[in-house]
Order: sequence, then C-alpha cells, then structure tokens
Amino acid sequence: MYFESHAHYDDRRFRQDREELLTLLPSCGIDYVVNIGCDIKSSKQSIRLAEQYDYIYATVGIHPHELYDMSSQTIAQLRQLCANPKVVAIGEIGLDYYYDTHPRELQQFWFRQQLRLAEEMKKPVVIHSREASQETFDIIKSSSVREGVIHCYSGSWQMAVDYANMGFYIGVGGVVTFSNAKKLVEVVEHLPLEKILIETDSPYLAPNPNRGKRNDSRNLEYIVNKIAEIKNLSPENVAKVTQNNAKSLFF
Repeated sequence: MYFESHAHYDDRRFRQDREELLTLLPSCGIDYVVNIGCDIKSSKQSIRLAEQYDYIYATVGIHPHELYDMSSQTIAQLRQLCANPKVVAIGEIGLDYYYDTHPRELQQFWFRQQLRLAEEMKKPVVIHSREASQETFDIIKSSSVREGVIHCYSGSWQMAVDYANMGFYIGVGGVVTFSNAKKLVEVVEHLPLEKILIETDSPYLAPNPNRGKRNDSRNLEYIVNKIAEIKNLSPENVAKVTQNNAKSLFF
C-alpha cells in the first residue's frame, strides 16, 4: 500500500527493536522503504539493511552536516557503493544553513560534486535543504540532474511547482499534519499528486497524533490521510499514486 521514500532505520534509536520492527512493517502495509545514507558509515549500513530485507532499498551520500572528512576519496567510495544493485539514489545531499555546521562555500562545493556523481552514475538524488531554498534550487538548476526528490520540503509552493516542472518530486512528511503547517499545506494544494512522494524521515518528525515520539513507517497512514483531506481524494488513491511516483523515480 505505502512506499516509504525516506527513513533512517540504521539510526541508534532503533537499536533495541530494529529487527522486530523491520520484520513487522510489510504486514502493516509498507510495501517499500528507501533507507537513506548520510555519511559513508550510514550508507554502508543502509546497504546492509537492503540486502537483509527484500522490501528495503538504499541510498548513498554525504549529508551537509557530515562533511568533516570529505575528500575526493569519499566520492570514490560513494562511486563504489553505487555498484550495489539495491542502491537507488545519491543522497541525502544538499545544503543546511540552519545549523551552519560547515562553511557555506564548502557545503556548496561538495553538493555540486555529489550532483556530478549522480550525473555520472545516472542515479536520482535525495536533496536536503534547510534555510537554503534559493541556493539549493540554483545549484540544482545549474546541474544536469533532473531526477530526484526534495526531501522534507519547506519552501514556497511556487518553488515546488518550479521543481516539479524541472522533473523533481516533493517529499511530504509528518509536518503536513502539524497545526502550523500552512506553508506545506499550500504546497500540497498546488502540486499535482503525481509529483508528491510520502516519507516519514524516521525516527524524526512523527506526525500528529504521535508528534514527539519516535517515528516509523506505520505513521505514513496519517500523512496519506492528511494529503487526501487537502486534495479531496481518497486515502487509497493517494497511497496508490504516491507509490507509483516513487517506483517511477527509484526503479
């Protein structure tokens, strides 16, 4: 029923019950999960999970918070990891100006390098963008990458439409259920359903009514229900179309 386009089941918060949970999810209507790499270690862990569970797939990439040891050798490691048949995208890559963990020029440089890797490997991208909407858009537009998802989208609806016209999908997660989510609700209103992916970002950003708790893919139901409410569609239709969208992007 559901295609979870963004989760982090390698996270330590799943240490105690990871195997039990991941064995359970398919019986809860979770047909596919993309587990997201944020550095070399988590990229390798994502691949291991994908090899262990048929319904899980992996991405490999370096998050803008994780650029401490970034080098051309890191890019070479990512290139090697891409050879695994269950690696479906380069990500999570992008810009984060909220924490400014690393200088902005450095973030931009390695973002561009990883976009070039995606071009080379002919993989879609999973984009992280926080407090850097215009810079992220401009860098992507200047590249030749035209397949990917803007994860946990927080920009304007007008920019979301521009991304969709460029070939990208918009990732909608638990934030859409929050009472102060007017901006994201507008995005969902203006975008065609065919350009939306659903995600939890587990273990982060659990939707209402579970806000503040550890998140997992079973909460996709609340996200789908909210999108259905906003667009006056059935939840079944939202689940079906967003699953087809994710299959088109990742497979």
